Amino acid sequence: MILDTVDWIFIISFFLISLVIGITVARKAGSSTSEYFLSGRSMPWWLLGVSMVATTFSADTPNLVTDLVRQRGVSGNWAWWAFLLTGMLTVFVYARLWRRSGVLTDLEFYELRYSGRTAAFLRGFRALYLGLFFNVMIMATVCLAAIKIGGTLLGLSPWQTLLIASVVTVFYSALGGLKGVLLTDFFQFFMAMIGTVWAAGFILDLPEVGGLQQLLEHEAVIGKLNFIPRVDDTETLIAVFIIPLTVQWWSAWYPGGEPGGGGYIAQRMLSAKNEKHAVGATLFFNVAHYALRPWPWVIIALASIVVFPDLETIQTRFPTIPIEFIGHDLAYPAMLTYLPHGLLGLVIASLIAAFMSTISTHLNWGASYIVNDYYKRFIDPEAKDNTLVRIGRLSTLGLMLLSAVLALFMSNAVQIFEILLSIGAGTGLIFILRWFWWRINAYTELTGMIVSFLVAVYFEFIHVKIGFEAMPGHYTMLWGVGITTFAWLTVTLLTRPTEEGQLISFYEKIKPSGPGWNRIRSKTEMSESTATKEALPLQVLAMTIACFTVYALLFATGSWIYGDFSIAVVLGLSALGGSVILWLLWKKIR
Repeated sequence: MILDTVDWIFIISFFLISLVIGITVARKAGSSTSEYFLSGRSMPWWLLGVSMVATTFSADTPNLVTDLVRQRGVSGNWAWWAFLLTGMLTVFVYARLWRRSGVLTDLEFYELRYSGRTAAFLRGFRALYLGLFFNVMIMATVCLAAIKIGGTLLGLSPWQTLLIASVVTVFYSALGGLKGVLLTDFFQFFMAMIGTVWAAGFILDLPEVGGLQQLLEHEAVIGKLNFIPRVDDTETLIAVFIIPLTVQWWSAWYPGGEPGGGGYIAQRMLSAKNEKHAVGATLFFNVAHYALRPWPWVIIALASIVVFPDLETIQTRFPTIPIEFIGHDLAYPAMLTYLPHGLLGLVIASLIAAFMSTISTHLNWGASYIVNDYYKRFIDPEAKDNTLVRIGRLSTLGLMLLSAVLALFMSNAVQIFEILLSIGAGTGLIFILRWFWWRINAYTELTGMIVSFLVAVYFEFIHVKIGFEAMPGHYTMLWGVGITTFAWLTVTLLTRPTEEGQLISFYEKIKPSGPGWNRIRSKTEMSESTATKEALPLQVLAMTIACFTVYALLFATGSWIYGDFSIAVVLGLSALGGSVILWLLWKKIR
């Protein structure tokens, strides 16, 4: 596709602004590891919240949403909408606890909570397991989306796309540390939102689509508009609605949707000015991520069903794209080829922004694990800050290279999403309970991590080869949750608990509430105040109301788009009422 001068102005200007931000904050970012990885723990809630949203506004997210809508309808998005429950639990329960811990990374938590060599091994192993293996897998899926966008919109080969997209991202990420990432995220988020909303409006007016009303009445689209899967479609109802809402949200570990918080979400909370800003940042993130952003993607995905009804039409339209990259997720960038010059440049720049915001966060997050939880902890405990920052910058480059190479061997975003969910299946409950039950120990976490990985490997690579029929992903996840939970619970009860002195120290620092700490609390001079006892039930109630409020806002917007104005009004008023109740609860919790 040939870009016009105005398109290149948008794209080049975006690159220059990102580079200038990285260069501007480079000196201060390199002054210490706290500055490089946590921005000196001085960030306001609004900047952190926008950064979280920008990170999840990944280049692969609209592709994933398009794939889900085309194959399972709008209701297919419950595969990720269900993680709102996890997010709100983090907002009202865990954000304060994380900020109170004062750790540099969430992996440092292990030696705060557990004791002995097992805790140290767990910290070091998780640093490589998450910082390298899991992190590279996530970034590779984002790079895969970049490959498809570059091939569709610009006619670039996979390696050309990755080379161009990676160089600037690595440059400003390595120079500016987390502060550079946060500031560029803020700029990138608004550019991405403007581009996406404008593109959705233009695509609706395409002659092939014929406007919103004609799109919604199209025979290929009308059956895909339900917010919730039809009751008579049992398999879809179970796969994308019942299991995500009843099991997946608390049992599976996934970056950005970790039960109990973690990963780059924890990194943002740890970099907040105080507990109040940590809570405000995560609340803003969950409202914006789930309620304000999905519908432009959904509209474009529905329009793609009309313009590209099957994979053959996509392949015919883009014959130069390798056959292994042809999938339903390619329909999103395919629709963007219809945009006029100017808007096309803005949208391409916004997609580059989405790519860079996600990659830069994962690079900084992964490097923080490698530097703080592996290199400094086990290789050179006496390393000076300038050495650690240099190692962080080299790690940033290495992570990007590994991700780009792995992306060349991938083909489908939904498949990778499901594999990553299955790898973490069964571990989520550990991350929730370790804050509220003293008996959880380092062996618990090691068992959950190892067993969940082995179960995922079995179902992905062995189950069919030894003669069994293939099982849908949601059923293999249930098996994974059951087997993993049984394994770690058994090991927990059979192994020695964490040393009592470590548990007392943890309790006195974090001050967790609930009956799970009664045994440890009785051995300290601290008592659980009435306010603390009342806080946890109120926090869980606030989490529940917040979820209903955000879902009401999400579907009020959808109903308005569909033209169901009476339902939109009811849902809108419900969201407003939920917000008022939430505000009153929040004042009482504070």
